[in-house]
Amino acid sequence: MPLQIVHHPDYDAGFAANHRFPMSKYPLLMEALRAHGLVGPDALNTAEPAPASWLKLAHAADYVDQVINCSVLEKIEREIGFPVGPRVSLRAQLATGGTILAARLALRHGIACNTAGGSHHARRAHGAGFCTFNDVAVASLLLLDEGAAQNIMVVDLDVHQGDGTADILSDEPGVFTFSMHGERNYPVRKIASDLDIALPDGTGDDAYLRRLATILPELSARARWDIVFYNAGVDVHAEDRLGRLALSNEGLRARDEMVIGHFRALGMPVCGVIGGGYSTDVPALAARHAILFEVASAYA
Repeated sequence: MPLQIVHHPDYDAGFAANHRFPMSKYPLLMEALRAHGLVGPDALNTAEPAPASWLKLAHAADYVDQVINCSVLEKIEREIGFPVGPRVSLRAQLATGGTILAARLALRHGIACNTAGGSHHARRAHGAGFCTFNDVAVASLLLLDEGAAQNIMVVDLDVHQGDGTADILSDEPGVFTFSMHGERNYPVRKIASDLDIALPDGTGDDAYLRRLATILPELSARARWDIVFYNAGVDVHAEDRLGRLALSNEGLRARDEMVIGHFRALGMPVCGVIGGGYSTDVPALAARHAILFEVASAYA
């Protein structure tokens, strides 16, 4: 069985080429995956929009309704970083539905990845930081609600701290949240995860990987995780506009191999989401996101 990949063409909400959020990375990522031979008919799954009832497990009901009806307050749109019109609203529902589908596929096959997701700044009350709905938090709470999982681990290696995930899941004993991120990066005011590791600017491949290697056994020793959500943000890369941790492409590949290999060796399912990436060279950015899928395919 090839790696199960979840995608939808409307993950791209059609932003202008010069927008700070590089929407064109989504179709370019799919081009890269096709070039690597990873997108055959038996590998590709189409995301469907997450219904409001699922979204309201993690988010305030009034905020969910505002996003679906495209009536989000302007001050919240400013926090998110873009207006929430019909295409953005649909994209947010699809990306969340995509992570839920990827999680179900991971539970069935051991590993699966969404070509979007990792919107970890969206809090219970509202979105923020280019994140409208928190797909990993919604998926975690839905799996718990359905009884499909009892112990869930979130491994968030985006360069930015997973403040929204921590906010939503802080009182949920069935989910353990871990974030390793840049100490001096967004958000200025962090919300404590169950475990946070803050790294200094300029942390390169060697120091980053050594720190990660020490923490993974501690995470897997805490419980027998029914599923691990892995946010493989590539904004830790040296050439990313918003990241300052100075990893290389080789460092990204070693990181993904370390995380996926560790949990799969223990028989724990892994659901990968792509997280952040903000380079102005969007084809190069898409190629960095593709590394997650290249590594994951070896464990399918």
